[in-house]
Amino acid sequence: MAATNDRTVTVFGGTGFLGRRVVRHLRKDGFSVRIASRHPDRSHRLFGLDDPQLQSVRANVHDERSVADALIGAYGVVNTVSLYVERGRETFHSVHVESAQRVAAQAHRARVKRIAHVSGIGADAASQSLYIRKRGEGERAVRAAFADSLLIRPAVMFGPDDAFLTTILKLLRRLPFYPMFGRGLTRMQPAYVEDVAEAISRALQGAETHATTYECGGPQVYSYEEFLRAVAHEAGLKPVLIPVPFEAWHVLAWISEMLPGMPVTRNQVELMQIDSVCSAEMPGFGQLGISPHSFEEVLRQML
Repeated sequence: MAATNDRTVTVFGGTGFLGRRVVRHLRKDGFSVRIASRHPDRSHRLFGLDDPQLQSVRANVHDERSVADALIGAYGVVNTVSLYVERGRETFHSVHVESAQRVAAQAHRARVKRIAHVSGIGADAASQSLYIRKRGEGERAVRAAFADSLLIRPAVMFGPDDAFLTTILKLLRRLPFYPMFGRGLTRMQPAYVEDVAEAISRALQGAETHATTYECGGPQVYSYEEFLRAVAHEAGLKPVLIPVPFEAWHVLAWISEMLPGMPVTRNQVELMQIDSVCSAEMPGFGQLGISPHSFEEVLRQML
């Protein structure tokens, strides 16, 4: 891939789990990067900012002026901002639809050349799940505001300091019995967060300049039970897996959302009822020249 030293990419959510990896891959690929977040001091802790090609700016995706300011003179933009639990004014609609539309509209107004919007596999504006529906509505809003936008749909992501694999590992070690979502039949295709970040950087550099949707999943599809057993095997554990009906999970999640710390949310339960697997018709890692890492090899390094 050709270096693009004269080009600046603004990354919204650039201090988050995926965002900070996107920043590093963009720099590795020769872009100047503007890290746009509500907490610019985090950028200093994460990146040091000794690199003159890294710039940190305060921006809030709910605020049109700060979004516009963060896009001045940018060649590209990546929106990695996401929300998994609604709190007050931070709702799935305000983040995944309104703010996504705001970023795309301001990018179009600023004559930004490329925009990559991070969504998720299964995003569907007709879904009964509020979270999945708002993801789908957000994709539509982005495309309406910026016709040639790139949509990036990762499967469930894993990596050091994630909220997925590390949580499962912690629970497998602590619990004598592990309660499964349903009968453990939901299919998943976990993707390494570094692979997803590299995919975003390559997509921005690619020759495809028209609207494209990439679905990014790992090299293997597992049932939820197979995945749990594979994690346990790598960690040298032999858990007893107990099927728990989804109806019971919904009740538990409803109760837990009223408590501080929320071990499980209704949104998570809904997501665990839907397969998270790439469509064979969609371009993905392969078209971007990436051989995705298996979770086993990454987990071995983490352990």
